[in-house]
Amino acid sequence: MSQPRSVAPRSTSTDARGYPRFWDEERETLDPAKRDALILDRIHHQLAYAWAELPFYRRHWQAHGFHPDQVRSLEDFTTKVPVITKKMLVADQAEHPPFGSYARALPPGGIARIHGSSGTSGTPTMYAVSKTDWERAGEVHAMAQWCAGVRPDDIVQVGFPFGLFFGGWGVVQGAERIGATLFPLGVTDSQRHLELIERLGSTVFSATPSYCIHLLSVAENLGVDLRASTVRHLLVGGEPGGSLPGTRAIIEQGWDAVVADAGSTSEMYPFQTSVGCEAGTGTHLYTDEVYTEVVDGTDPNVPIPAGRRGAVVYTHLWRDSQPMIRFAPGDETYLATDPCPCGRTYPRLPEGVLGRLDDMLVIRGANVFPSAVETALRSVPELGPEFRIRVHKRGALDELTVEAEAEPAGDALRARTEEALLRVLGIRAGVTLLAPGTLPETTFKARRVVDER
Repeated sequence: MSQPRSVAPRSTSTDARGYPRFWDEERETLDPAKRDALILDRIHHQLAYAWAELPFYRRHWQAHGFHPDQVRSLEDFTTKVPVITKKMLVADQAEHPPFGSYARALPPGGIARIHGSSGTSGTPTMYAVSKTDWERAGEVHAMAQWCAGVRPDDIVQVGFPFGLFFGGWGVVQGAERIGATLFPLGVTDSQRHLELIERLGSTVFSATPSYCIHLLSVAENLGVDLRASTVRHLLVGGEPGGSLPGTRAIIEQGWDAVVADAGSTSEMYPFQTSVGCEAGTGTHLYTDEVYTEVVDGTDPNVPIPAGRRGAVVYTHLWRDSQPMIRFAPGDETYLATDPCPCGRTYPRLPEGVLGRLDDMLVIRGANVFPSAVETALRSVPELGPEFRIRVHKRGALDELTVEAEAEPAGDALRARTEEALLRVLGIRAGVTLLAPGTLPETTFKARRVVDER
């Protein structure tokens, strides 16, 4: 696994379409204990490299009394290596522009791509990807998209934007490496996307989960039945939701297509190392590429067992340009290690990333995530795709009101929606039903929360 191999799947068994089941069967079905030994070896490599070559890490680790020689096991790695955060990366890039002191100096022509974060949480972070890392990422994204069901005979229509944001480019890399026909349309009028799906016969559509749901509403208004379209796979990412059972069911039923959630965060490029398979059991974590931990939400040096919710921590095992070593993006999730019917032996996130820890709302002592509100709303079929969460104070108490669209909007529907929210959230929330079209349409990443406290 030291270098990208030739561009062709390597598998001894075939799927229903006559293609190999796996992109790299030996790698994807390896015994987890053997994989952990490979992971530890790569961790040792990355720690030694960062200590010797990247001043950012040496300063950070010295300040915490850590030295790479202290890591002799994966448990040591979790309990002894301090995390880094987006805030620290932004500050380092401001002090050491443009790419920070966690980036090694590359020779002229050594950078393949410059991209950046979407900036939705503040200042965009700039990324310089070496040619070696860019080439390797193409292989990883191909393996991930093969897991999601993309094949050479597919036409892949991309609804992610193309620009500073990394998102759509990963889809492009993987689809091209697989040999599929690529249609990188990007962000455009929703009706235009629907028209071109029909005209070209696109078989894979890639966008955020919320935009896929939004297109269902647009199609209904136009009298278009997306269940009759040629799309048979949806590759979603860019925000939580694609692995939430209720959200995934709405998309799959509305499109009559298989949904695969893919992606982590742009700092972790190649970010499709978390990807869903056709069995629908959550997202497989390619931990031999990006080592993914779920740790205690208040202390990232405390490991927690599979099944318990905690904070995500990521580590690049192969990237040499701006490697992230124990990067904590502030996301919450939980792990599963039971076997998957697809045969891949990687751990999984059964519901993907549940949301950002800093998006968590504390309402009358209860922790409420926007993803939990979405789960409740998706269980009420009469509601439209858009919703908004409003938080305000009534006297000394915090109050939560959820705005959703429905036609017709009656008291019975409002009561059922409030019951669904109570069942999922564990607290009572008010519901305001609005006429369809009242809330802003989601064409990229959904903004759901208005905190008026």
